[in-house]
Amino acid sequence: MPLFSVTVAPAAERFNRSEWASAFRNVEQELTEVALQPARGNVPSELLGTLYRNGPGLMERDGQRVHHPFDGDGMITAIQFNAEGVSLTNRFVRTAGWQAEEAAGKVLYRGVFGSQKPGGPLANAFDLRLKNIANTGVVQLGDQLLALWEAAEPHALDPRTLETHGISLLGGVLKKGEAFSAHPRFDPGHHDRPRMVTFGVNTGPRSTIRLMEFATENDSTAGIKAGDLLSDRRDSFNGFAFLHDFAITPNWAVFLQNAIDFNPLPFVLGRKGAAQCLQSKQNGQAKFWLIPRDSGAYAGQAPRIVDAPEGFVFHHLNAWEEQGDVVVESIYYSDFPAIGPDVDFAAVDFDLIPEGLLEQCRINLQSASVQTTRLSERCCEFAMVNPAKEGLPCRFAWMAAAAREQGNDPLQLVKKLDLVSGERQIWSAVPHGFVSEPLMVPRPGASAEDDGWVLELVWNGDREGSDLVILDAADLRELAVFELPLAIPHGLHGSWVDAS
Repeated sequence: MPLFSVTVAPAAERFNRSEWASAFRNVEQELTEVALQPARGNVPSELLGTLYRNGPGLMERDGQRVHHPFDGDGMITAIQFNAEGVSLTNRFVRTAGWQAEEAAGKVLYRGVFGSQKPGGPLANAFDLRLKNIANTGVVQLGDQLLALWEAAEPHALDPRTLETHGISLLGGVLKKGEAFSAHPRFDPGHHDRPRMVTFGVNTGPRSTIRLMEFATENDSTAGIKAGDLLSDRRDSFNGFAFLHDFAITPNWAVFLQNAIDFNPLPFVLGRKGAAQCLQSKQNGQAKFWLIPRDSGAYAGQAPRIVDAPEGFVFHHLNAWEEQGDVVVESIYYSDFPAIGPDVDFAAVDFDLIPEGLLEQCRINLQSASVQTTRLSERCCEFAMVNPAKEGLPCRFAWMAAAAREQGNDPLQLVKKLDLVSGERQIWSAVPHGFVSEPLMVPRPGASAEDDGWVLELVWNGDREGSDLVILDAADLRELAVFELPLAIPHGLHGSWVDAS
């Protein structure tokens, strides 16, 4: 007889599934600098710049729905804050695949996460083309806005109009078709200058990581322009690598090789998408790959490889160095959260999918050992620190989280966590709101780590539209709410660019 029991409310009572699922829809319009007025509150006068968000904007074509939202074509939203007010612009990324399907009026490509062309397995077998959907991340590098999808090159857009200029090879840095991460990290200036640190991975039985660092500011004295490649190295490791994110410290780039197997046969035969061919490796051993940065103290040295804890990681919060150790904080799942070919993503059973939990791993490089500490028991995702503290010890983190304290559910809260004391603060969108990645924007000139704002795009299931919420980063007080004239599906990653 158990010593205790836990009663779990049915999902229908915990959240409104139809309101959550109502966000999975096509974006039907493209707006240009539409003026916005807050429905409640006021915009802080010092909040000046542009919020960019990327995510799938096309969920069906010619009556055929994507199997998973991650297969939807990328749509960029830009919300600009200036002295004249706030305005919104949105555009689909005009990729070659998007243009071809627009012209044909039907689906022409398979999707990585299981979307198929019409006609069943026979029509999809041996069609191994990947459609660059540019739907995952968006960052500004120099005078280009880059729409990112990690299996191929970035697309360059105009930062103001969002007009697509086409695929960018970054001045010859990339080869055509070369993978380029959708999750770069921004070094605020640990060494000589601020940098965008990113990677590409060529994976297989042996995987190669290309680690690249780009200047993010002009330096006429040194003859450096924003967007210039500052360093570039390649390192190869044993085993298949499924890598979406990584972390940086002043001296290291930290990757986690999940213990994952990839059997491509169902993809080749047209039965599954490539990502559906991934599964946890039985008796596999995850590894930390620590690659020395060329700007750091260990430049030119070989990578360090250390056994990592069990579990699966999409996203890291932050990393830093302390007394010779490397500390990395990550969102761990107990297993790879797969959605099979016969599962409708809008009807998925959250109780059967492992929740993401924030954990800290302290890596001792001398003993090659790892000490793990659970930082929170509440399901969370899309966590970030103050961008000025990237790669350094931080006290505070902001993240999207589930409303219930344990177990998996859609994300309905913004949570601020004190990483030292464990104290938490909550802003809730319950019952009708569903949140995405929160972005912390420091107040110009601020010295306190939590002095600034959190920008949050919320799906409002009650009115089936999107809200932009501005919160005080210190205490998550609601400062302003905009009811946007655009219904934006649940998105992926975004960025903030200060006004120049």
